[in-house]
Amino acid sequence: MDRTGLLIILSSPSGAGKSTLARRLIEWDPTLSFSVSATTRAPRPGEVDGQHYHFIERPEFAKMVASGDMLEHAEVFGNLYGSPRGPVETAMQAGRDTIFDVDWQGGQQIRTSALGPHVVSIFILPPSLNELERRLVQRGQDSAEVIAGRMDKSRDEISHWAEYDYVLVNDDLEESFERLVSILTAERLRRDRQKGLGGFVRTLMEGEGA
Repeated sequence: MDRTGLLIILSSPSGAGKSTLARRLIEWDPTLSFSVSATTRAPRPGEVDGQHYHFIERPEFAKMVASGDMLEHAEVFGNLYGSPRGPVETAMQAGRDTIFDVDWQGGQQIRTSALGPHVVSIFILPPSLNELERRLVQRGQDSAEVIAGRMDKSRDEISHWAEYDYVLVNDDLEESFERLVSILTAERLRRDRQKGLGGFVRTLMEGEGA
């Protein structure tokens, strides 16, 4: 039975496991895809337009924002980044789900966009702040100063947990993944997402007693 695709927002503080869970979701269902962001910065070596980012000029970006063709956007270090509406809407109409790896501000913009009714928002929490800091240190990618900054930002991110439809505490990756799959499965089966359900029920009733 045909259904309307979902916009799946995943947010979390850095180190809570959001990216790992998103990758696991795509391995579970390859029809899922990440939203490819648009940016006004220049491509870096090896980056492919339309695959890593949609590289566009600032006037075009501004025009897309003004016309409502950008689901969310922000300026980072002098460059604009955002999620184009067109590809997501096409996937949605074809019954394919799109994953957004965004912070609470990006998630808030998507939820209040024209496609907001099709959003499922999920916030991933760490089991504790101590565990979150341990994971960041274990990565071995950042200095102590950078980690301290990430922890400060994490507290701000976590303060927005109540704005999301679902909240998962990622204390065990396998269990968190199973809960995430359960959420997605249930949301896909919602009555209002199944396009052909009304016609099917009418046919069913017309055939009663046959």
